[in-house]
Amino acid sequence: MVRRCIVFAHTQATYPTLHTSSQRVLVTGGAGFIGSAVVRRLIRASDSQVLNVDKLTYAGNLSSVAEVETDSRYRFECADIGNRARMTRLFAEFQPDAVMHLAAESHVDRSIDGPAAFVETNIVGTYCLLETARDYWRELPDSDRAGFRFHHVSTDEVYGSLGETGRFSESSSYRPNSPYAASKAASDHLARSWRRTYGLPVIVSNCSNNYGPYQFPEKLVPLMILNAVDGLSLPIYGTGDNVRDWLFVEDHAEALTTIVNSGVPGETYNVGGNSELTNLQVVQRICELLDDMLSESPHRPHASLIEYVDDRPGHDKRYAIDAGKVRRELGWCPRETFDSGLRKTVAWYLTHRDWCKDVQRAVYQRQRLGLGKAAS
Repeated sequence: MVRRCIVFAHTQATYPTLHTSSQRVLVTGGAGFIGSAVVRRLIRASDSQVLNVDKLTYAGNLSSVAEVETDSRYRFECADIGNRARMTRLFAEFQPDAVMHLAAESHVDRSIDGPAAFVETNIVGTYCLLETARDYWRELPDSDRAGFRFHHVSTDEVYGSLGETGRFSESSSYRPNSPYAASKAASDHLARSWRRTYGLPVIVSNCSNNYGPYQFPEKLVPLMILNAVDGLSLPIYGTGDNVRDWLFVEDHAEALTTIVNSGVPGETYNVGGNSELTNLQVVQRICELLDDMLSESPHRPHASLIEYVDDRPGHDKRYAIDAGKVRRELGWCPRETFDSGLRKTVAWYLTHRDWCKDVQRAVYQRQRLGLGKAAS
């Protein structure tokens, strides 16, 4: 698909470019949804050596990286980023040129039910990883120190909620409204402070809502697809008028590898899909696709399964990303429209029902979360 933006050339003489085509990249959370897309892209589209470090919580699954697991340039380690001794050993053994930090607890509803895990992983874990990276970076030869990068991957939810107009920019104030958003905001501040205080070459990116293949079924898009296929209720919080900017995960993975390769240490880059839709609109489009793709389904029209339920506590009204900086300075913009990406996503879930069953087994049965009760 042809890109839908003008690409601007950008060079930065102060900092050397990290050439990920031939470098060693340590990816944390590489068995998760976005992390696995990054791992797959690094192996498919470059000559990078990749170390995937993942704790394999409920949302991490090695089947998401099965297509690269036999590649000689890929290695997996089951490890907790909060284990300083283990991480120090892995850094020493792998000798990364860059760290792409995606390991995080990420589901808002689960953060409402059990915020402790979000504080432990997103804040304490990020602190431990930053310190491990700083110790490693400090001992590198001067030429390697200049080229090292620590890319901290975050969310637009740190900015809080927008009104009917405006978009989040890299200079927007932080106003997190959920335990998840607060934990990510804290980790962003830690990452930036390690840059300003210690000189660690940190780059931060904040993305809008991701969707696509391999997303754990607790999230809106896969949950609605799977429930509709099974003829189950499609629960929409409140009136469904909460607005999000939607970003296809493969586009995001391309943005992240572009940022770690060409981004400037100390800078922040917002990554969005230019696709603002209400939650109700998203679910309606899923239903329309399923009506078309499952012409024999007894549940057509699938929109008849929509049910409005009590809203999530503290539900942010609207997110929207201004991704102009990453377009102007690094030449990235999304390849997929929301409709093209959603069609690919629905088709993937329809042909990967076994994957969905496997990742949910004994962990999550599509029950409602986010009501202040302990999450499993």
